[in-house]
Amino acid sequence: MAIEETEEAGPFVERVAALDIGKAGLVACLRVPAEGGGRRRRQEVTDWTTMTADLVNLADYLVCQGVELVVMEATGDYWRSPYYVLEAAGLRCWLVNARQVKHLPGRPKTDKIDSVWLCKVAERGMCSPSFVPARPQRRLRLFTRYRIAAVRERTREMQRAEKLLEDAQLKVSVVASDLFGVSGRAMLTALVAGERDPEVLADLARGRLRRKRTELVRAFRGSFEDAHATVLAMILDRVERLDSDIARLDASIAEAIAAMTDHAPTQDRSGPGGGAPSPDTAGPPPGGPAPESPPPAGGRARLGPAERLAEIPGISLATAHTILAEVGTDVAAFPTAAHLVSWAGLAPKANQSAGRSSPARTTKGNRYLAGTLGQVVFSLARTQTFFGDRYRRIRASRGPQKAIVAVSRSVLTTIWHLLDDPDARYRELGADYHRNRQDTHKQAAAVRRLERLGFEVTLAQPAAAI
Repeated sequence: MAIEETEEAGPFVERVAALDIGKAGLVACLRVPAEGGGRRRRQEVTDWTTMTADLVNLADYLVCQGVELVVMEATGDYWRSPYYVLEAAGLRCWLVNARQVKHLPGRPKTDKIDSVWLCKVAERGMCSPSFVPARPQRRLRLFTRYRIAAVRERTREMQRAEKLLEDAQLKVSVVASDLFGVSGRAMLTALVAGERDPEVLADLARGRLRRKRTELVRAFRGSFEDAHATVLAMILDRVERLDSDIARLDASIAEAIAAMTDHAPTQDRSGPGGGAPSPDTAGPPPGGPAPESPPPAGGRARLGPAERLAEIPGISLATAHTILAEVGTDVAAFPTAAHLVSWAGLAPKANQSAGRSSPARTTKGNRYLAGTLGQVVFSLARTQTFFGDRYRRIRASRGPQKAIVAVSRSVLTTIWHLLDDPDARYRELGADYHRNRQDTHKQAAAVRRLERLGFEVTLAQPAAAI
């Protein structure tokens, strides 16, 4: 039996405001102590538009009222303008999850009632803020998320090109695995320019593809018409423009990462719980290999966060940039790796009743981070690494979907440790890590059984065969 004593005589926040936000307007509820003291509260509900000028006036009004906290519900993307304007005015803003502040069922629902309810929930401390990154990280997110969209659109255009060739009975993709490699682009450009001779088109192959010249000649025999050439020219032009956009985004991302790294706050590790893990701790942290914290070497430059994340198998520099855009270079917002995993939506929610736990699905989280980690796991699936072996072991017993989520969680746990300690470096444990640990455990168990039977056991390596 657990006994708690709490004092809840008054509100936790004396001066609080809550916003119920729509596309064109919002309803603001202000609750402050009433004149004359006591436990009476003054409540004021006002309507505002979401135009920037009106939001600035709202910020001035809340500042004049001495508001300590402004709470708003995450409604699509409409919360961004009020949040950014109020934040710039120096107000403490909370963005809360709609699931935490949902009104009681059966009650009437209006914008005014919702704002009043949200205000009362906030002043009693019955909600918690969602993670909203700082302005430099938000700027980086603009670039990385648009880059993801651009890469997806480029992939769609490449797939359209393959379907177009199938419509023209050209089976080039059967022979050439990459239609948009050096050889593939040269052949597609020649098709647009009017070349139809299979022999000439096959001669454009480069590298190892030249060994398949005979198959290429057969693949180019079809009915490629001028209509196909017109559409293919549009596809190639769009792919080239997307390639140029992606290159520009990569340059902007590198600049944003450098700005974030230069202005990153220094973490205080002198207090309780700070510092690197104890070197006496055996084995990896839960879910993944332990990052290695080597002693600082004289004159050796410290790697940046993106470069240290890129040391993890399956994570390229571009992938590391995407992860940093979602998580940030400073993980102070996530006290432990479990907090980060839960925020990303890679941990099952609690589902317990009558003392029994039931299986539960993972929660909704950051889809950009989860999607990126899923791609990392796919690239690790066939590698002879710690994460690759972990994926194959879980897939064999629980299926590929759960294996993807489990290994994504392991990778994210490792990422948290690397970002939490600027001196930590990734250390690969190898594909045989679990197998070796199992052999050691079996050996120790066998020794204990023999000792319980009264034997004295001495282990020795077998002599080498002559």
